[in-house]
Amino acid sequence: MTKENFQQAIVEAHQRLENLSQLASLAAEKSIGQDSPRELLQQAMTEISISLEELQQQNEELIATRHLIEAERQRYYDLFNFAPDGYLLTDATGIIQEANYAAAKLLNMRQSYLIGKPMAVFVHQTERQKFRQIMLQLQQQGQIKREELRFFHEEGITDFPAEITAIAVEDSQGKTGNLRWLFRDISDRHQQEQKIREQAALLDITTDAIIVEDLHNQILFWNHGAEKMYGWQVQEAQGKNTCELLSKKTSPLLSAAQKTVIEHGTWQGELHKFTKNGKEIIIASRWTLMLDAVGLPKSILIVDTDITEKKQLETHLLHSQRLESLGTLASGIAHDLNNILTPIMGIAHLLPLKYPHLDDSSLQMLKMLETNAKRGGDLVGQILLFTRGSEKKFTIVLVSQLLEDIKQIAQQTFPKFIDINTDIAPEIGMVFGDNTELHQVLMNLVVNARDAMPNGGKLSISATKLFIDENHARMHIGATANSYVKITVADTGVGIDSEIIDRIFDPFFTTKEVGKGTGLGLSILMGIVKSHSGFVEVASQVGIGTKFQVYLPSKEGSISQKIEEIELPRGQGELILVVDDEVAITQIAKTTLEIHNYKVLTAQNGIEAIALYTEHKDEIRLVLIDMMMPSMGGETVISTLQTINPEVQIIAMSGLASSEGLVQTTGVEIQGFLAKPFTPKQLLNFVQRIFR
Repeated sequence: MTKENFQQAIVEAHQRLENLSQLASLAAEKSIGQDSPRELLQQAMTEISISLEELQQQNEELIATRHLIEAERQRYYDLFNFAPDGYLLTDATGIIQEANYAAAKLLNMRQSYLIGKPMAVFVHQTERQKFRQIMLQLQQQGQIKREELRFFHEEGITDFPAEITAIAVEDSQGKTGNLRWLFRDISDRHQQEQKIREQAALLDITTDAIIVEDLHNQILFWNHGAEKMYGWQVQEAQGKNTCELLSKKTSPLLSAAQKTVIEHGTWQGELHKFTKNGKEIIIASRWTLMLDAVGLPKSILIVDTDITEKKQLETHLLHSQRLESLGTLASGIAHDLNNILTPIMGIAHLLPLKYPHLDDSSLQMLKMLETNAKRGGDLVGQILLFTRGSEKKFTIVLVSQLLEDIKQIAQQTFPKFIDINTDIAPEIGMVFGDNTELHQVLMNLVVNARDAMPNGGKLSISATKLFIDENHARMHIGATANSYVKITVADTGVGIDSEIIDRIFDPFFTTKEVGKGTGLGLSILMGIVKSHSGFVEVASQVGIGTKFQVYLPSKEGSISQKIEEIELPRGQGELILVVDDEVAITQIAKTTLEIHNYKVLTAQNGIEAIALYTEHKDEIRLVLIDMMMPSMGGETVISTLQTINPEVQIIAMSGLASSEGLVQTTGVEIQGFLAKPFTPKQLLNFVQRIFR
């Protein structure tokens, strides 16, 4: 029942009561005992009762309607007040008339504080011009949708970006009555968008190649990292087949990788791929299967990392470890070889002194024996140099003499079906370097040339002097514009395949059969030449032959080749103690020293040396002691002797050059270090320097 109907019912009920009242008055004027007034009264009472019941019913309906309206009003208020988004009602000028709880919370203000305030005061001052444009747009168009506006209020410490929607409501006269505003905080959305932008930037700045391909290997996404790694621009790569673009041939590993990623969701491993310019690179590849909205496979995300340099470093590390092991083995062998070579050199020198009437042929053979023993010792030193890094001994080297020595050795040892020719330019001059190392370089080249001609051929050794300009020098690391000696070793052998010629200087790389080559020769050669500030060029054709050209900086000037016989220094009867566990070395040293007017005591171990020194400490002027002896090492013996006599003169001996450094680092005071193998001349000169 509506309010109007309820009021009409009340009016009608009052009218009936009025009529009944009139009837009652008429009845009183007549006789009370008559039946008709009584009936009229009963009739009136009945109607009054009915009217009262109708009034009661209408009153209950009114109360129920009032409760319903109140409930609806409360629901509207709750919906308005506790909506998740802020809601403002303003007049046409922007003065706030209503504000819900969410708006007050977003603006960090009480609802009552907002009422009557201009909405503009809550807009960041940098965007108030934009707010005025929005107000104008509302006046003209009646609504705006999803505009961004920054809200700010210093007192409430409020500052956030908001997305707003607004509508203008017209009054009864068709003018803008009020404005309804809906706004929400989109800070999280901005953060997510910023995160997406950052992630997108990371995809482009990462050095990894990030590729997305469909299940048929067609490229869907190609980042800047892929462009840099493979050389293909995004427009060139997109839509292409990855296997055809990055692989020269079908790889079973790629097929297995795709099968694995589809079955298990991920795959990772190493692949060999090719860049746009044909360069092969090693890739650490990680694949992830991407699913669509219903969980079905739709694409494959691939992240590729170029590990070519890392693999090369690992290879170099492996080589270094192998060289370290080789160095340990070489050190032990070198010690024994030097102990063997020292007596040979000593005997070759002493025999002419003991037998002064030997013929020239015998003297020449002894000289050759001494020379080759010394060269053997130098070669042992070169192995230690390669594995340990010993100090070089640079001197003036006559190139013509060096090449003549190589020619003689080749003619004496190579098969007769190899024709050996030399062509050395006049006044070829000299270089500054280590004679033994340069000898090793050339021997390595001529031996390789011999091995390349198993059925015979022509070996050519030539040398010339030339000037290398800056353009030529730039082609070789470390080279400078300078005058060089170019030594060429050429053969007519089997040649070197173009696919492996760039690897021939790698350590342990060899094309020879197992047991016929270590793969270290050319690696050592390259290291020696570079240490002499030179460089190497190589040219080869399969079936025609190979030519190596070694460039060494030329040393200007000249030296006299006249060899003067200098008498070896002699002693004045000084007593020297020689300590070595090798009997041959103590005997040769004893004989050499005694021939040159020294007195000698010998000991085979450290304990015997200490006992002899204690007995003759007032007479012994010098102690020669080997650093590597069993039971008691040279360092311990030296420390003990210095405890007995702090002024004792000591020369340490060893077949390992590294022992000299060991003596220095341990702080043991010695007067000199004599490296094995040594010649009698070196021994005598060393001793003479101590007694000066």
